[in-house]
Amino acid sequence: MENLRISLMLILVTMGLRNVLAGKVNKHKPWIETSYHGVITENNDTVLLDPPLMALDKDAPVPFAGEICAFKIHGEDAPFEAVVLNKTSGEGLLRASSPIDCELQKEYTFIIQAYDCGSRASGTNWKKSHKAVVHIQVNDVNEFAPTFREPVYKATVTEGKIYDSILQVEAADEDCSPQYSQICNYEIVTPDIPFAIDRNGNIRNTEILSYDKEQQYKIMVTAYDCAQKKATDDVLVRIDVKPVCKPAWQGWNKRVEYEPGTGSKPLFPTMHLETCDGPVSSIRVTVELQTNHIGKGCDRETYSEKSLQKLCGASSGSTDLLPASSATTNWTATLLTDSGRDSDLIFRFDGRQAAKIPDRVVPKNLTDQFTIATWMKHGPSPGLRAEKETLLCNSDKTEMNRHHYAFYVHNCRLVFLLRRDFNQVDTFRPAEYHWKLEQICDKEWHYYVINVEFPVVTLYVDGVTYEPYLVTDDWPIHPSQIDMQLTVGACWQGGEVIKPQFTQYFRGSLAGLTIRPGKIESQKVISCLQACKEGLDINSLESLSQGIKFHFNPSQSTLVMEGDDIEYINQALRKVSYINSRQFPTPGIRRLKTSTTVQCYGEDTCISIPDVDAFVVVLQPSEPRITITGMDHFARLDTEFESSEGLALFPDIRIISTVTKTDLPPQGKARKRGGQEEIIHNLDYCDILVIGNELNPDQESLQLNRNELHGKHLDAANSTSGISIYGVDTMSNYEQVLRQVRYLNWHSAGIFGRRFKLTCSELNGRYTSNEFNLEVNVLHNSNSREHVNHMAVQPQYFQAIPHPVMRHNVNSAHSLAIPSAATVVIVVCISSLLLIVVLGIYRVRVARLHSSESGGGAKENQTDWDDLALTITVNPMENVEEPQQANEESEDEEEEEEDELEEDDITSAESDVSDDEEAVTMEGQCDGKRREQLEWNNSTLRY
Repeated sequence: MENLRISLMLILVTMGLRNVLAGKVNKHKPWIETSYHGVITENNDTVLLDPPLMALDKDAPVPFAGEICAFKIHGEDAPFEAVVLNKTSGEGLLRASSPIDCELQKEYTFIIQAYDCGSRASGTNWKKSHKAVVHIQVNDVNEFAPTFREPVYKATVTEGKIYDSILQVEAADEDCSPQYSQICNYEIVTPDIPFAIDRNGNIRNTEILSYDKEQQYKIMVTAYDCAQKKATDDVLVRIDVKPVCKPAWQGWNKRVEYEPGTGSKPLFPTMHLETCDGPVSSIRVTVELQTNHIGKGCDRETYSEKSLQKLCGASSGSTDLLPASSATTNWTATLLTDSGRDSDLIFRFDGRQAAKIPDRVVPKNLTDQFTIATWMKHGPSPGLRAEKETLLCNSDKTEMNRHHYAFYVHNCRLVFLLRRDFNQVDTFRPAEYHWKLEQICDKEWHYYVINVEFPVVTLYVDGVTYEPYLVTDDWPIHPSQIDMQLTVGACWQGGEVIKPQFTQYFRGSLAGLTIRPGKIESQKVISCLQACKEGLDINSLESLSQGIKFHFNPSQSTLVMEGDDIEYINQALRKVSYINSRQFPTPGIRRLKTSTTVQCYGEDTCISIPDVDAFVVVLQPSEPRITITGMDHFARLDTEFESSEGLALFPDIRIISTVTKTDLPPQGKARKRGGQEEIIHNLDYCDILVIGNELNPDQESLQLNRNELHGKHLDAANSTSGISIYGVDTMSNYEQVLRQVRYLNWHSAGIFGRRFKLTCSELNGRYTSNEFNLEVNVLHNSNSREHVNHMAVQPQYFQAIPHPVMRHNVNSAHSLAIPSAATVVIVVCISSLLLIVVLGIYRVRVARLHSSESGGGAKENQTDWDDLALTITVNPMENVEEPQQANEESEDEEEEEEDELEEDDITSAESDVSDDEEAVTMEGQCDGKRREQLEWNNSTLRY
C-alpha cells in the first residue's frame, strides 16, 4: 500500500515537473514580417511575395516549440492560402486558392499569421505570431481586343470648308491594366479618301469637300490598344456632304403651265424659305407677275372699243378716233399698226405719222362735260429739251394757229389744254392742266381718262385718280369763222407758216382713243374698261394666318406679304396662284419674280435672299370653230318684199361653236357632234353684207327694230353695204337679233333676187365663223299690162360663191346652186326660151282672131284666154341642169315640182299647147328645166 502511495506520488511529481519543464521550453512566439507585397498573374495561382514568406521562432532548435507548423490568412473572401514548406526553417508559400481575374479585381489585401508546433507533437501550447498585412496585386493578361462603342458613326459637313474635327470615334478594351485596356491608336482602313484620324479618334477632312463631286463618304476605321492588339471588327463612319447653306427659297419650279379655263393655278405649292438659322425678326416678300409684253400691259379683253364700252355700261355717243381702217374710216390707213398683238388694234407713232379726223366724225360741241380716253405707251423723249408730243389736237385749219383743245406730253409731263370761246366765257379761266407721273415715260401700257367738268378736270390712270399739280389760266379764244381741224399723233399748223403742215409729232403707241361729248365716265366704267383678266390670287384667303399682312396693286400683278414667322410666310406663299378669267386667253410666257427682304434682331438686314425668277406658260386654248347654219336659199313673192314689215332673211339661223373632242372646253360643254364638242362663248359682232351692187336707198333697205336690242349688250349700224350688229353677248342673243333682220324692197319689179353674206366673230376677229351665203329670189306676180316689159329687162346675175359645208342643209329642195361656169349656157337657154314664148303667144293670138271671125264658135275647154293680162316671168336665179337630164324627167318629178311651186302661190306653165311641141327640138340643152324658168300669172286667167 505504501508502495502504491509512493508510486502515485512519484507520478504526480513527475507530471508536475514536466509541466513546469514544458512551460519553460516553448517560451517564444513565431516572428514574421509586418507586411508583405505580392504579385500574381491572372489565370495563375503563384504569388510572388516580397519579402518571401518566412517565419522564425526563438525556441529553435527545440523540437515543436522552435518549429513552424502553419500560416493562417484572415480576410473575407480572400482567394488565397499559405502553406509551410519547411517547419524547421519556417519557409512558407502563398498561392491562389481559386482563379484570379484581373478584370474582376485588380488587387487584394488581407492578414496573415504564423503558428509554431507547440511544446510537443500534439501541438499543445502553440503560439502564434503577430499579424502581418499582405497586399497582392494582380497582373493583367491582354486577353481582350478593342471594341467600338457605336456600331455606326454619322456626321454631316458643309462643302467648301476644312474641319479640325468632323466627329470622334471611340473604342474600349475590357482588359484591366492600362497597358492592355487603353486605346493607343486609330487607323482609317478605307484607302484614297480625303480624311485622316488622330490617336484620339478625331476624324478630319484633308481637303475641301464638294457636294457636286461626292455627296456621301463611307469610311472604315479600326483601333489598337497599347499592346498593339487590333480591334476584332472595324466600324463604319458615314459622312454626308451638304451644299453650302445659302439663304434662299427652295422647292419651287421654274416653269408653271396654265391650262386655259382651269381657274387658279398654285405657283409655289412646295416652296419654303431657308434662312440658315439666322435670327430672323421679319420677312417681306414681293411677288410680281410681269405681263407688260402681253397685249396692252396684260391679258385684257381684245374686243373692239365700242363692244367694250357697251359691255362695261359706258355712256353712248362716243367717237372712236382710231378705228380700224375701212371704206368709211380711211383716215387711219396711213398709220403704222402693231400687227404682233393678239387681235388688239394698236397704232404706233414714230414721229412722222399723224391723221386728220374728217369733219363728219368730229364732235361739234364738247360742252362743259366730256371725256377723252386712250391707251398709251410712251418712253422718255430724246434730247435735253424735248418737244411737245401731241396725242390729240383741235386747231385752226387755216389762217391762224390757235389750239382750241389738245392732249400732249412734254418732258414726261401730261398736259391737257382747253381754251374756251368768248361766247362760252369771257373771263380769265383755267386753260392748261399739268400732271407729272412716272407712268408717262415708263414704256408701259397705261389707260388714261380725262373727265372734264369745266373748270374741274380729273385724270384717271389705270383707274386711279390724279389731281393736276399745276393749273394755268388764260383768256378765252376770240370768235372767228375759221374752221378747225382735229388731228391725232400731231397738231395741225394751218397758219403763220408758208405751207400748212403737221407739227409736234407724237412718239409712242396709242389704242382706243375715244372722245365722248356731253358726259363723263364713272370710275366703275373706267375700271371695267382697263381691267386685267389675268393676275395673282390667294387661294383659301380665310385660312391665311392673322400674322400675315398682304396687299395687291390695282391690276393684281403685284402681291406684297409681310410677317415675322417663317413658317407662316411659307404657308401663305404656297397659296399664291395665277388666274386668267378669259375664256380664250392669250398664250405665251408670263415672267414671275419673287423678291425677299429679311431683317434680323438689332440689324437692318442680316441675310440676303436671292430673287426667284420663274415663268408661267399659258397654253394655247382650244380654238373654237364657229359655224353658221340655216336656210341658205329661198324664193318669195314680190308682195312680201314690198310689205311694211319686209321679209325676214334669217328666220332659222343657228350659230354653234365647237372644239376638238380631245380638248377640254373652257366652259361647260353641251353635246358631242361627230368627234367635236359644242361649247358656249360670246360673240362680238356679226356682219350682214350685200353681195353685188350696194343697196339702193331709194327702193330697198335692211331694217332691224331697235327694240330687239333692249336688254342685250348689242348695238347695230346700218349702211347701203349691209348691217353690222356688234357688242359682247351670247350666241343665243345674236341668233335672236339676226332672226329679226328684215329686207324691204318697195320697188321689187326691177330685181329678181339678192344675195347676202353673214359672218360672225369672237374677240375682234381672232375667231371668225364661216361665210354663210344667203340667196333670196323674187317671184313676180304682176296685175298690170305694163309689167310685160319685165321680160325685156336684162336679168341680174351674181358670180357664184361656193357655200361652206354645213352639217345641216335646211330646205334643200329649194337650194339649187347656179354653177358659175354655166353662165353663158344660161343666157343662150333663156334667149331661146324667150323666142319660144313669143312664138307661142303669137300663135295663140292668131288662133283667137281666127275663132272670132268664124262667129265665136265653141272654145276649146271653154277657156277664154286674155292675153293682155298674161304675164310670163323668167326667173334667172333657178339652176339649169345638164342637157342629158332634160329629156329624162319623169311625170312624177314634174308633179312634185308643181306641188312645191304651188306652196309659193306659183303655177308652173306646162307646154301643153301643140304649137310649143313643135319647138322641142329647138331647145337643145335648155329643155330640161324650162318649167322652172317660166312663171305664169294665173290670177288673171279665166276658165
